Amino acid sequence: MFGTTPEVAVLLVLLVLKYVATTLLDVLNMRSVKANAGKVPEAFVSFMDEQTFAKSGAYTIEKTKFGIFERSCNMLMLGLFLAFYVLPMMFNYGIDTFGTSVGGQALTLILISIVLSIPELPLDFYSQFVIEQAYGFNKTTVKLWIVDNIKGVLVGVVIGAPILALILWFSETFKTTWWIWGFLAVSIFQVVMIIIFPRLILPLFNKLEPLKEGELRDRLMALADRGGFKASTIQVIDGSKRSTHSNAFFTGFGRFRRIVLFDTLIEQLEPSEIEAVLAHEIGHYKKGHIIKMIALNFFVMFITFGVMGWLAESEWFYVGFGFTEAQGFAPVFLMFSLFSGLFTFWLTPISNYFSRKHEYEADAFASKISNAEDLKSALRKLHKKNLGNLTPHPIYSAFYYSHPTLLERENALNTLSKSAQK
Repeated sequence: MFGTTPEVAVLLVLLVLKYVATTLLDVLNMRSVKANAGKVPEAFVSFMDEQTFAKSGAYTIEKTKFGIFERSCNMLMLGLFLAFYVLPMMFNYGIDTFGTSVGGQALTLILISIVLSIPELPLDFYSQFVIEQAYGFNKTTVKLWIVDNIKGVLVGVVIGAPILALILWFSETFKTTWWIWGFLAVSIFQVVMIIIFPRLILPLFNKLEPLKEGELRDRLMALADRGGFKASTIQVIDGSKRSTHSNAFFTGFGRFRRIVLFDTLIEQLEPSEIEAVLAHEIGHYKKGHIIKMIALNFFVMFITFGVMGWLAESEWFYVGFGFTEAQGFAPVFLMFSLFSGLFTFWLTPISNYFSRKHEYEADAFASKISNAEDLKSALRKLHKKNLGNLTPHPIYSAFYYSHPTLLERENALNTLSKSAQK
């Protein structure tokens, strides 16, 4: 059966519009990279050699082309699933097999999710073992990749199944207010996850060890005290067993707070530069960015549950997308998880605008408790090591980038330094 309802037609149009928009943005970005190829721009000649610059451009273009291919596959699959009512057929088959109980519905949704993720596996494999491998980033073995995926599914089921079942139970028990209880349950769940993730889940995938005594630990602990960031410990994560990409972050809150450094970051940067990177992360905490983002997340989630609550009571939704009857929250969750991005995609530049604003503020804070020159040096090294795109198209970066470009960050730091000297 081929879908011709207005509801299916609207989603198909939105699917195509998103695909066209993302492809046009990618084409703009690739043109910018190619237009700047051949010679290192003047702003970067002090730290970037021509060979690495050319390699970073090639890496950006190859990843972008593969991204377009991935999106093409995804659009084709979702389009066919919509047009031929594959999702309601899968859902009804699951309900017929496992029953309409809360457990049966939860199991149906989980199995559909697993089935839909299978086509992504060969694409992820190619990205990891062909593209990342070709540019010297991949350290993952095939065995580790397989184990990671199996663990990921198991952890997702163990963690996700109970909360999904609870929401389904709410939807059957509290017919009109279930979405409020679902929102509260997921909010509490997310707060709990902030605490247990670094302690129970992250160690399933990575080995974490306390940072050894020495200059780096002393500098970072002194920085944390200076910045008013009391951390229970500083840990090193073995990111190098999967990739040469590097990072630093902190997890938890209160007495559960801890600083985590990738071992690759320690290898690539000097102690003073790592201190500057950590000062930036502390800046996010001190400027209230973490609390603001959590609050925004809760607000968006509240709206999301409200919309799902409305859809769950709308007969047109079930009929329009091929479900045989008003089957409650489960079909709404299935459709929403797959297609809500067609609407939220257009809000991406707004959220990223505020994210970049936060990055500027964190950089400014870091320049006060650390050294702006060390932060600039660290950013340059990380861009070079990670083959970051130094010449993105302005429209592309404005739409997609959650961080300012390297040149934008350096200019902002230079302005701060000049202001401080006056």
